[in-house]
Amino acid sequence: MFQLLSIFINEEKAFAHCDIPCGIYDPHLAQVAAHTVIRMTKLLSEVKNTDVKTQHDIARMTQVKEKHAGIMEEELETLRNDYFKEDHYKQFPNLQKLFTDTLKSISTVRQSIDMEESQSVLEGVMEIAEIFYKSKNVTPVRVKSVYPTEGEIVVYK
Repeated sequence: MFQLLSIFINEEKAFAHCDIPCGIYDPHLAQVAAHTVIRMTKLLSEVKNTDVKTQHDIARMTQVKEKHAGIMEEELETLRNDYFKEDHYKQFPNLQKLFTDTLKSISTVRQSIDMEESQSVLEGVMEIAEIFYKSKNVTPVRVKSVYPTEGEIVVYK
């Protein structure tokens, strides 16, 4: 039945993070998630004892870290697969490698408590954000975040 209907219906492919082509993309959530992963990594690395409450806290921090690593992956995959087009990859030749390296680093961050790797993920996410804003013809700016990580975040002028 569907094959018969497809003969009469003209299909159009939609490209958007929500498959409705709304055109709304933003690297902000990936940046916030990267800061969250850094914060959870820091808290986990500071754990000193293993009483029941601490074990509970470790489980909760690990779950938050995992959740936000997933948010980063989803947001970056959306930008890579739906927003950035062939022309962008030609204009920014390091973009594909930047996505690949950052997504690999996110996997490493999930599997460890490694502050250096967590900072590397944030740097990759911020570089992608800078390229995103440049592709929108606005000037990206790194500013000090208001988060406990005391790191930077990319915004635009």
